[in-house]
Amino acid sequence: MVMTSRAALVDWLRTDADPALLWQVERDLEHRPDEVWQRTRSRVATEGFGARLLALQDPDGQWAGGAYFPREPAEYPDAHGDPTAPPSQPWTATTWSLNALREWGMPADSLTDTAARLAANSRWEYDDLPYWGGEVDCCINAFTLANGAWLGADVSTLVHWISDHRLADGGWNCEWVEGATVSSFHSTLNVVQGILTYQQLSGDHALDADRAAGEEYLLERGLMRRRTTGALVGPWVTWYAYPFRWTYSVIRALDHFRAAALADGTAPDPRLQEAVDTLRAARRPDGTWLQERVLPGAVWFDVDVAEGEPSRWLTLIGTRVLDWWDAEHGAPMDQPLSAPEDNPAT
Repeated sequence: MVMTSRAALVDWLRTDADPALLWQVERDLEHRPDEVWQRTRSRVATEGFGARLLALQDPDGQWAGGAYFPREPAEYPDAHGDPTAPPSQPWTATTWSLNALREWGMPADSLTDTAARLAANSRWEYDDLPYWGGEVDCCINAFTLANGAWLGADVSTLVHWISDHRLADGGWNCEWVEGATVSSFHSTLNVVQGILTYQQLSGDHALDADRAAGEEYLLERGLMRRRTTGALVGPWVTWYAYPFRWTYSVIRALDHFRAAALADGTAPDPRLQEAVDTLRAARRPDGTWLQERVLPGAVWFDVDVAEGEPSRWLTLIGTRVLDWWDAEHGAPMDQPLSAPEDNPAT
């Protein structure tokens, strides 16, 4: 069926959808009652991606035997790459697995005593530091802050660490340990996302000023450009790829600002306009976004489509961002769609 309406687009997103995606469609696009999407969300623990990844957890609480990298990378082959290609970041270890489960909506109690097992058994590859205390990488520490808040671990040390390591320009850079003094788009987005999740789960607002500073760093640059020259900060800004992992993209940044505005009860910042226009321009006539790039690296299993195919995850995220923006600007959310006859999403 050619998708010619928003209803058809939502039907496509719902058809045979994993619960990890479906509950977000129900909440963010269909605006179903809380009890409906919460019921679907609860299925993440027992069905689909969530249940499958949870079943791969090691007895000691880790995944793949390591905190950020698998203990034995060769045991977890790259599902996407050429075996002759250079080694790439593996995505199977504990931090990446926790990130995925949390983002998919896995109930924390489904992980039982994972926080305690990681405290007892998991150490960072950097200097053998204890898991919930973090290490020296801003992005890793932001992920750990969010995951700790989700699982009920003591991450108070990380709250202070993140605030202490904010740079003078308002953001963060994981290369600070190498002497970097200018913030990174990638690092800053990872940190403000981690702070927002921590705030929502813990109710602690000690990092309010830090999140505001990091968000302002990105807003001053329109989420896309260098402040000094106005040039695009990098080609990765407009890459559409899911899972996002640690990488920055305009769609991921806009989704954060949407979530932050909803949490704070604020209107969209006008400085997001160019980024929104860029996101809208990448939407195909049938309302979908294509998977443009799959990050190389070992994975437990695929959760989205191959490059060049319409992505349900990107379409969910892009649609809810445009819905949020358009609702605030008085535009209808059910505008007709059109698609060519050879559209692969039909």
